[in-house]
Amino acid sequence: MRLRNKTALVTGAAGGIGSATAVCFAREGAFVVLSDIREEGCLQVLDTIRVAGGDGAVIPAEMTSEKDIVSLFQQTASLKGRLDILAAIAGGDVEPAALPETIDGDKLSLNLDLNLKSCMLCCREAVKIMKPQQYGRIVTMSSLVYRGSPNQFSYAASKGGIHAFSRSLAMALGSYNITVNALAPALVEVPAFIQALGRERWEALKRDCAMRYPLQRIAQPGDVALCALFLASDDASFITGQILEISGGARL
Repeated sequence: MRLRNKTALVTGAAGGIGSATAVCFAREGAFVVLSDIREEGCLQVLDTIRVAGGDGAVIPAEMTSEKDIVSLFQQTASLKGRLDILAAIAGGDVEPAALPETIDGDKLSLNLDLNLKSCMLCCREAVKIMKPQQYGRIVTMSSLVYRGSPNQFSYAASKGGIHAFSRSLAMALGSYNITVNALAPALVEVPAFIQALGRERWEALKRDCAMRYPLQRIAQPGDVALCALFLASDDASFITGQILEISGGARL
């Protein structure tokens, strides 16, 4: 088990990628703290973990609330006295189809708060715990659109910011035996996308993307979770400041 005796915190744990990551970490021996605004969803994931012989806890938090984030990490530290792994998965796009001239100021702010600011605050709080330990693994969630997108302006900017922030954090924390790496998935089949688009539009998008990816399929949550596991484990102890594209070859 690659994460035996480790304590891991996964934000966005009620979502498709977050839940898959939490289950994956638990299967590898970690005590997993699941956090999301959707407490019931986290409890369902925790039930799955416990049925499989793992263990964890649920601490709900709103990722746009600094107060909630600070409390989340304080409660996490009190459970086991340490935090070995942070997988900052929480996020989303509240303005996925804007024109340059129709960017909404409120949605722009929310995208930056939900994705970039929440990630930075979670990492800040994690570092407070990890530095005295002289150990930590931080995995952040960027996106393939960190390279740019013709209609996801604030979301792409937030994900590009996560990339830059993760690199900066890696530079600052390497001497404390803390690694920081970002994941950058292409399209992933998660319930949130399907619900937002509707089944018909989702299937059309899925087919279109699969045809353009060399591997001829889109990503599943487990594909992303396994990459998070690698970066969270000591198998990746000499990897930091990187962005790992999980794209089926989409950018070749």
